[in-house]
Amino acid sequence: MIDSKDLRILSIIQENCKLSLKELAKRVGLPMTTVHDRIKRLERSGIIKGYRAVLNAKKLGFGVTAFILISFSYELKEGRISQRELVRKIATLPEVQEAHIVTGNWDIIVKVKVEDVDELGRFVVDRLRMIKGVDKTLTCVVLDTVKESGALSLYKIKTP
Repeated sequence: MIDSKDLRILSIIQENCKLSLKELAKRVGLPMTTVHDRIKRLERSGIIKGYRAVLNAKKLGFGVTAFILISFSYELKEGRISQRELVRKIATLPEVQEAHIVTGNWDIIVKVKVEDVDELGRFVVDRLRMIKGVDKTLTCVVLDTVKESGALSLYKIKTP
């Protein structure tokens, strides 16, 4: 069970996971040992999956973000491929940040970050479309990013 103190801890570390345990305990209003125990419990239960730094893609040379819609073909010359198998294969490509099975006219959507449009073209034409099972693609290049966050809206979670 998650209570309001757990949600407060999650909210704070979701915003800044580099805070010291002492600072986190101060902000939550609990002893450091209690906060530490709660974090360990949240990690063991899988609610906290990991910690990571948020990097500035453009400053590191990844100037283009794109979303690619993918339609796939079940039937191959060698037999059949499942949608899950295909998306797992696509997800291994280093340019791919996200890979999702979706509903609608397309089967899969992926988010990629690359250096420039030329690299995006090489990725789509020479690599992605060469994967067995990829039938067709539609590439949407991001012109401007207003919000990009992995944060969850924890205020909607009901606590005891």
